[in-house]
Amino acid sequence: MFGGQPRKALRDTLETVIVAVVLALVIRTFVVEPFVVDGFSMQNTLQNQERLLVNKLTLRFSPLHYGQIIVFQPPLAGQGDYVKRVIATGGQTVSMVNGQVYVNGKKMPQPFLHWHGVSTQDNWNMPPFKVPSGDVWVLGDHRAASEDSRFFGPVKISAVQGVAFWVIWPLQDFGPIPY
Repeated sequence: MFGGQPRKALRDTLETVIVAVVLALVIRTFVVEPFVVDGFSMQNTLQNQERLLVNKLTLRFSPLHYGQIIVFQPPLAGQGDYVKRVIATGGQTVSMVNGQVYVNGKKMPQPFLHWHGVSTQDNWNMPPFKVPSGDVWVLGDHRAASEDSRFFGPVKISAVQGVAFWVIWPLQDFGPIPY
């Protein structure tokens, strides 16, 4: 009589663990995934070694737009994942004059290039470039320390893994990522 109870408890525990593992894998694959910032190209918005949450569902329901921070596989083979800011999307024309970004001829606001009185803007100049359909143009917030679309060109939307939306570590930075 008593032999059946431990087996049932073990079976219930195994079922719970299996369901939890499957659910965690589904969430990580299709909904949200953690990401670690590696480098200084997004300072001052994001810091080296910060842990972020990346929303994978956003791409299914709305197009990318100026200012969003994305995680993607860069066009250069053998590179790890990159995190950068969307500057222009397919069909838009992007240019730079003395570090100032223009999209379709309009000077774009870049408040993320200033932090506690320190600017991360550079003096880069770039002639107008029309971003192909299905691509995005990305830049790092710390322009002098960023390998971005200025060097490797546009990024295929199919290479984008998701939109970064929340810092989870370190705890003093815990909260939504400012855009």
